Amino acid sequence: MKIAGTRRIIELHELDEFYYHAFESTMLYKERMKMMHDKNILKRNFKPRDVVLLYNSRLKLFPGKLKSRWSGPFRVLEMHPAGSVEIASEDGSRKFKVNRQRLKHYQGMAEEDKVISTMYLKDP
Repeated sequence: MKIAGTRRIIELHELDEFYYHAFESTMLYKERMKMMHDKNILKRNFKPRDVVLLYNSRLKLFPGKLKSRWSGPFRVLEMHPAGSVEIASEDGSRKFKVNRQRLKHYQGMAEEDKVISTMYLKDP
């Protein structure tokens, strides 16, 4: 009886050790996956007067493969410490707060940056 009891205790200790190693390996796996995921996330820092586009996640009502989910452009008015950004439409008629993760910088040309060049061709 005493030998069976000690054998059972040894088996329980081995089982606890197995659980510990499994837990440790899952924690290492999760840390590695988090590191791989986080290195693909872009840090977007916005400043007031930046021109941004807003991601529209509710576009599912109007199906269309080629329809863009980004609306805008908008101007950044104010940054809040909690991660929200106050933006306004270009004409200033609409102002609202959105999450910083729903914004990206607008790469289009501004009105003052447009240059029109004319080229005259000679007849051969």
